[in-house]
Amino acid sequence: MGCTISPILFVMAMEVILKAAEGSAGPANLGGGCSIPPLKAFMDDTTIICSKEDETRRMLTRLDALMSWCRMEFKPKKSRSFKLKKSRSLSIRKGKVDEATTFTVAEQQIPTVSQEPVKSLGRWYESSMKDTRRGAETLKLVSERLLAISKCGLQGKFKIWCLQLMLIPKLLWPLLVYDICFTTVEAIDVKINKYTRKWLVVPPDLSDVAINCRKPKLKLPMKSILEEYKCGKARILTMLEEYDDPVVKTVQPSLKTGRK
Repeated sequence: MGCTISPILFVMAMEVILKAAEGSAGPANLGGGCSIPPLKAFMDDTTIICSKEDETRRMLTRLDALMSWCRMEFKPKKSRSFKLKKSRSLSIRKGKVDEATTFTVAEQQIPTVSQEPVKSLGRWYESSMKDTRRGAETLKLVSERLLAISKCGLQGKFKIWCLQLMLIPKLLWPLLVYDICFTTVEAIDVKINKYTRKWLVVPPDLSDVAINCRKPKLKLPMKSILEEYKCGKARILTMLEEYDDPVVKTVQPSLKTGRK
């Protein structure tokens, strides 16, 4: 077992370093008179958000000097950078990634998201800054995983167990962090219900209501990914509307909930 005190001490040391570098740049302007601190951190993952390019370079220089003083160093190959031009708010639909701008740290160039996409908290970031491709990728992932479960030597009830307790919970996160349209989620639900009928050895024309309904006397312990998707969207919308953070209230981030 590892030491339980070491992570706490490490986080405290990182917080001291970040506080020492925080004055190198002013708060990032999000528009509408709203601003946020230029540094965000989770353990040893640090995000720099600045309104001006020169402030970002000063921040990187200051952090590099502090890390060298602490006998530590950054890994530019594991970092990513991008500059948005003509972006007016947290919504980057009007902004585009400036591929000509690059940043350096530890005398090495940081790769841009155009060169190498980066994954953070389960979400991929690339130069397009759009989620158009993620819906098709998620649908392809579902098809591959359902086929893999179907080909395994387990009984039908155990395949249902793999679907409900392993695959569906794993799919809920990309459906939450990406703007995937409702039609794509419906297509995923159709595929899942098709395999569910096959594994339960029931007629193909058995309705989805009979499988996922929660009110009948004979209730199956299964959940619909379509219903979970709707609940997740409603939960996020309620959280954004009732959030106490003044930044969230001022910026008012939009949420694509679909028309159905």
